[in-house]
Amino acid sequence: MKTIFQDLEYLKKNLEDKKAQKIVKELEENMHLLKTKSGLSQLMGKKKLAKITRNVEYENELKALQVELIKLQNWVYDNNKRVMIIFEGRDAAGKGGAIKRFTQYLNPRKFRVVALQKPTEVETGQFYFQRYFQHLPNPGEITFFDRSWYNRAIVEPVFNFCTPEQYEKFMKEVPEIEHAIIDDGILLIKFWFSISKENQQKRFKERMSNPLKHWKLSPVDQKAQEMWDKFTHFKEEMFSRTHTGFSPWIIVDSNDKKRARLESIRYVLSQIPYEGKDDAKINLHHDPDIVERYHRRTHSENV
Repeated sequence: MKTIFQDLEYLKKNLEDKKAQKIVKELEENMHLLKTKSGLSQLMGKKKLAKITRNVEYENELKALQVELIKLQNWVYDNNKRVMIIFEGRDAAGKGGAIKRFTQYLNPRKFRVVALQKPTEVETGQFYFQRYFQHLPNPGEITFFDRSWYNRAIVEPVFNFCTPEQYEKFMKEVPEIEHAIIDDGILLIKFWFSISKENQQKRFKERMSNPLKHWKLSPVDQKAQEMWDKFTHFKEEMFSRTHTGFSPWIIVDSNDKKRARLESIRYVLSQIPYEGKDDAKINLHHDPDIVERYHRRTHSENV
């Protein structure tokens, strides 16, 4: 009971979400019901106060980290740095939601989100990396890649969108390409957002039932579950052949989307020596249980 009152006081001081505010108001008006377990159960129903508290804590933590991202962006701009962050992962792993939280309060003139459509007929005949090179960050800019040239490492071979020869050529070239990019001064971070097969299926069902998320579904998405094992094979090949000391893969457990967002932001902040970092009022050390550097061992099928 003491914890419930503590949670209520915390919510009253920190709440911004209107739906949660309504629940807290209802709690205050019916405080006498908290004297019995049955009364509390009737009052709360399926809405647990602890869950609301966690959501408020998440929002507060996210905003504190976003303040740090603004400081990082200003440092990148003032010092003509170039930052490139790649977001890869299975369909419905939460890449787009994470990018949205990264960029929510950034200056739109100083960053770009790159989410390319399938190549045109002209682009198909070009050097494979050519259409990506024009989106590399300029001095003072951060670019967020919602999928990248790694389409050729997994999606294309899984669905036979490229030949075996094109696939092998890419796998041999990409470490050299990334070495050249990094050697030229670009700060490159490669995220792989992991998700279990069960959670992927759950999120697909949510997209199908939510008209606001129908646009997220594609023919490729709809085959993701039946192609799970094939994706796994090419994913492991990608990690094995493109994870290097200078350009490592960073694995993010995104089965809990909110934790994945917080910890991936925290990881980026921890990797860049921006001005004002020492004055941060939030923990900048990522949770190794959520974010870890890929290492050559057998990962579970949940990634």
